Amino acid sequence: MKESTKKEMFSWIKSIALAFIIAFMCRHFFFTPTTVFGESMSPTFHEHDRIVVSKTTKIERFDVIVFNAPDADKHYIKRVIGLPGDSIEVLDDVLYVNGKEIKEPYLLENKKDAPLSKLTWDFTLKEITGKSSVPKGFYFVMGDNRLYSNDSRSFGFVSADSVIGEAKFRFYPLQKIGIPK
Repeated sequence: MKESTKKEMFSWIKSIALAFIIAFMCRHFFFTPTTVFGESMSPTFHEHDRIVVSKTTKIERFDVIVFNAPDADKHYIKRVIGLPGDSIEVLDDVLYVNGKEIKEPYLLENKKDAPLSKLTWDFTLKEITGKSSVPKGFYFVMGDNRLYSNDSRSFGFVSADSVIGEAKFRFYPLQKIGIPK
């Protein structure tokens, strides 16, 4: 083999290896693609939507996060309702965080289609978790499709350590591509 051919092959191998290393680093530390399974986040996300999850953002109230499920060997996607220190209550289908009424516009579509008069049953954090506020290092999460969501109301708080990241961008289906609301 000619020396110039060897140099060219070595150059290609270095470039491909570098591309794989960069892709691995980005996926491991910055973002990762994932698929939505189930209808618990409908209408925000639907079954088989493909999304990009950012691993570097600070989690805030009402962010949609992906995390390792505490009750199964899979990932869940839910909306953060309570941050550490928050008290949470739902009364007459209205969410109260730290005693203040919170508007939830992402529930409007489900509320009008709800077969029952309420989308979210009444509860206090103390009633369902035994705690009066969200503990440090944990989140309280609920799905947007409250009637069909397995969330903190059933499995309790989500550890911050189990959070993979925040859902930032939908790339499939193509007609819904973009940043979720």
